[in-house]
This record gives sequence, C-alpha cells and structure tokens, in this order.
Amino acid sequence: MKNQEKIEAYYAKEQPFKEGIGLLRELALKTELNETYKWGIPVYTIDNKNVLGILAFKHHFGIWFYNGVFLKDPKKVLENAQEGKTKAMRHWKFTSIADINNAAVLSYFQEAIDNQKKGLVLIPEKNKPISIPSLLKKAMDNNEALKMNYEGLTAYKQREYCEYISEAKQEKTKLSRLEKSVALLLEGLGLHDKYRKG
Repeated sequence: MKNQEKIEAYYAKEQPFKEGIGLLRELALKTELNETYKWGIPVYTIDNKNVLGILAFKHHFGIWFYNGVFLKDPKKVLENAQEGKTKAMRHWKFTSIADINNAAVLSYFQEAIDNQKKGLVLIPEKNKPISIPSLLKKAMDNNEALKMNYEGLTAYKQREYCEYISEAKQEKTKLSRLEKSVALLLEGLGLHDKYRKG
C-alpha cells in the first residue's frame, strides 16, 4: 500500500472523530505542508522535516506539533505529550469538531511552518554525561558479566537503563526496575530491544 493510500485509509476509517480529523486535514492542506505517512499516522512536513501530525485516539483527537515547544501558544491550548520526558513535542487536543477554530488552527500551523523554516528545532542532549544510579553501579561492581554487558551497549542504551532506574520515585520501584534491568543486561539486551524491529 502506497503512502497516499494509507493516508486515505486513515482518514476514511469509521471512528468517532472521523469528521474532526478530516477538518484538520483540510486546514493542513491549505498550507504549504506536504502530506506523508509515518509511524502509522498522517504527518505534515516542510523540506522533509516533520512539522505536525494529525491523529485520533479513543477519547480525543488532535495535532502533534513536533517542535511545539517553540510555539507562542496565545490560546494556551498546547500540552506536553509526557511531562518530564517529551522535550519538544506539544499536543493540541479536541473532543469535538465544534472545538476547532479554523483561523486559530491555521495560525498555529503557519507559526510551526515559519519556525521550521527558521530552523527552530530542539536538539536532543545526546552528549550529556550518563550518571549511573548507585543501585546499578553496586550491582555491576558485584558482577563482572553484568558490567561487561552494560559497557558493551551503546551510550543511548546505557542511558535508557540509567534513566529507567533513577526516574523511579519509590525505593521498591527502583529495586524492581533494577531486577528487570539486570536480567536483560545478563542476556546482553538493551532495555527496549524486544520492542525494536530487527
């Protein structure tokens, strides 16, 4: 199935917010954005850079602005996708087609396009030093195989383990996350390898 067919199928699918996402699509197509299909949703790009996505969930539908952190948000409608995790992306959620103010949506679209053209993109902090949680450090000090497997991972995968353990609020959660991490590390796996393709 070609991208265009996938997009048409996405918008044609019978679901409660079919009309709402259809209107958002109409508005997106009034701009200079190019419509494509990535990660199972319609994504709108400029110069092959992701600007926004339109999607429907169970209880709402809306717009994902990939670099929404730079939008002025005069209507105070944007939400962080996952507080503490998501750095750049912002969501504008709707629960009915009546919530959509065409002019306001178009002005947000235009600002997102202008920002992308100006190169306003949040660069992930890839080179920030990884701080190994003391629980994991202690476990590696007592287990050479564990230490070797951890050190054999890419910095990205090492960071995933460290954040997974250190972000837990309660000690018992930290311990259960450590246990899961140790089991995976002893198999030589990254934290999310089983979800990654290939």
